[in-house]
Amino acid sequence: MRRIIPLLAFSLFVLGAVWHNGLAQPQPKQGRPPLGIEKVADDLFVIIGSGGNVGVLVTDEGVVLVDAKFEQDYEGIVAQVKSVTDKAVKYVINTHHHSDHSGGNTRFIEVAEIISHKNARANIVDKKQGGAPASLRPARITFTDETSVFLGGKEVRARYFGRGHTDGDVLVYFPAQRVVHTGDMMAGVTPLIDYPGGGSIVEWSKTIDAAMAALEFDKVIPGHGAVTNRAGLQTYRDNVVKLRTEIAALIRQGKTQEEVRAFLATQYPASYTNPNSLNNQWSLPGFMSELK
Repeated sequence: MRRIIPLLAFSLFVLGAVWHNGLAQPQPKQGRPPLGIEKVADDLFVIIGSGGNVGVLVTDEGVVLVDAKFEQDYEGIVAQVKSVTDKAVKYVINTHHHSDHSGGNTRFIEVAEIISHKNARANIVDKKQGGAPASLRPARITFTDETSVFLGGKEVRARYFGRGHTDGDVLVYFPAQRVVHTGDMMAGVTPLIDYPGGGSIVEWSKTIDAAMAALEFDKVIPGHGAVTNRAGLQTYRDNVVKLRTEIAALIRQGKTQEEVRAFLATQYPASYTNPNSLNNQWSLPGFMSELK
C-alpha cells in the first residue's frame, strides 16, 4: 500500500503505532517526550508530541486551539503557546471525544470556552470511550452542522460532514490560511474506526469526499503524524478505500475474523499484530459486521 508521502513513511508508521496502542488510557507522566511546536502558516502552528496534534491560531485578541491532547499535557500546551504569543487561549475546538484529543478540556474549561459537535459531547457524557479519565469534561457549547469562531479579525470554522472515525468528528478549517485540521479522520498510516463510538469505514470515505469538495485548502494537519497537503489526504483516502475493498472481498469469501486480522497485520503490523490493540478491539469487529 502506498504511503502518504514516501519520505515520511517511517515516521508516520511509528506515530501510528504509538497512537493506536496508546489512545484508550492516558499516558504516564514519567518518560514522556516533551511537546514541540511547528509553524504551519504565519499565524498558525501545530503542537506535536503525545496525544493528538493541537492546532494553534494566534490573533491579537487571543488564541484558538484545535484539540487539547491529554489532561496531563495542559502545562506543556500552555508553554508551547507562550513560546509564540503572549495572548491567552480563548477557545478550544474538539475534533471528537477521545481523551487524547479532549483530555485537556478538564483544565482548559476553567480559562477558555470548549466547543464540539453535539455527538462528541454526548459521547463524553455517555462515557463511550472505555478507559477515558473520569474527570474528562465535555464542551459547554455544541453545534450540529457548522459553527465559526471569530477572534481578532480571524475566522476558524468547524464543520460536520458525517460519520467516520466516530459519529462526532468535525474538520476544522482555517479559510485565510487554506489549512484544514482533520482530527482523526486522518491519522497515522491507517484510520482507527471507533465502531462503539459510532464510526464507519463506509461512511468515512463519503465524509472525506464531502469535506474535500467543500473546502479549499492546501495544507492538512492530521490528528496524528506530520503535516501534509491536499494530495496527501487524497492518497490516504484512496488507500483506505482500496483496503476496505480488499477486506470486504475477504469477508465475502467467508474468511474468519482471525484470517482478516492476519491479512491486516501484514499491511499494518503495528496496528493489528497485538490482539489487544484498539484496531483489533474496535475496527476489526466492526469491519466484519459492516462489510459483510
